[in-house]
Amino acid sequence: MTYRRAVIPALVGGLLFTLLLWWAGASTEALQLRGSTSVFDVDSVNELRRWLMPWSYDSSAALPSDGSADAGMGGDTRYTDLYSTAMQIRFVAVFAFSLAGTLLLLRRIPPTRGRTPATLLALWAWAPVSATLAVTVSAPWLIASRPHSSYRILTQLAGVIASSGPVPVFAGLLTALLTVLVARVCAKGAEPLPRRDVPARPARLAASVGTAVVALSLVVLSYQSAAGWIQTTFSGAGLLSEPGDLLRQWLLLGAWAGPSTAPLGHWLLYRAADGLLLAVVWWSLRLLSGLLTRTTVPAMAVGTVCATVLGLFASQILHMAIDDTAAVWGPVHVFSGLGSGIPAALTFGVTAGLAALATLRLAGDREPLPSSVVPA
Repeated sequence: MTYRRAVIPALVGGLLFTLLLWWAGASTEALQLRGSTSVFDVDSVNELRRWLMPWSYDSSAALPSDGSADAGMGGDTRYTDLYSTAMQIRFVAVFAFSLAGTLLLLRRIPPTRGRTPATLLALWAWAPVSATLAVTVSAPWLIASRPHSSYRILTQLAGVIASSGPVPVFAGLLTALLTVLVARVCAKGAEPLPRRDVPARPARLAASVGTAVVALSLVVLSYQSAAGWIQTTFSGAGLLSEPGDLLRQWLLLGAWAGPSTAPLGHWLLYRAADGLLLAVVWWSLRLLSGLLTRTTVPAMAVGTVCATVLGLFASQILHMAIDDTAAVWGPVHVFSGLGSGIPAALTFGVTAGLAALATLRLAGDREPLPSSVVPA
């Protein structure tokens, strides 16, 4: 799919995703109305407010970083202006990242010749990634707008980066559906792009290497002792003396301990979710090299990030199915974990994509252009 044909659906997708997030943030005020607790219980209202706050322009409704009821943020015009600047940067960045990723994915995985489901899933996975990148870019201005921004900067930065929540996941699904529909219309009349015939052995080997990189985060670094070492090994004094929280966001896809802390059956059930994540990543990488019109470095990196995020979605949905806290915290709480782990998926997805591409080349698949037509 040429850039000329891909730019229209990419613009539509980027604008729709940005508008949906803006609308979600504007809906925060509705949760402050007196009748909101008659529709939802108090815990659900608080949880929905937490979901929507990262996209709200209402600075007076945002709590300070220490959770106190300090009103300095809303009362000082300078703090309010900084908050508005942060939100402006956030929405511009989310549009830019969404547009760039969607354009690349539509270019390399056009929704034609059996690629439509893969395109839809890749675009859906890219949505929370673009939201996380936008939150990260705007984080310094948001932290500066808080009354106590001079304390524990890296810890605050980690909290802001992890705050995008489930809203981009739901908005991304709707955006991906519309983007694929527009892309299929724009692709009509274009020269058909055949799928690549990648030998099975190099594809499986590349998928295994990429999955092993993702497993390093999920199985090794996310184990309780290793995660605790990452969290607490840094010490000292000064504003930048506590990078543990920040590293945890970008390095750990999960957090788990041995079966001694839980019944064996319950522990195995949760480890099955980790196995599902790795299975989704392996299968996605196995198909990715054949779905791409060209196996370039950016395409493999972004495609592997999307594969890792899809694996996260699968594991989180399984966690939702076995979660028994809905009766205690309300039904909204079940979806709270959806979309978490995106920074680590970005870190190890890019690394795994580069490793998979290098393995693919070393294993003999050096032809970057479609070599034959495979029936879709």
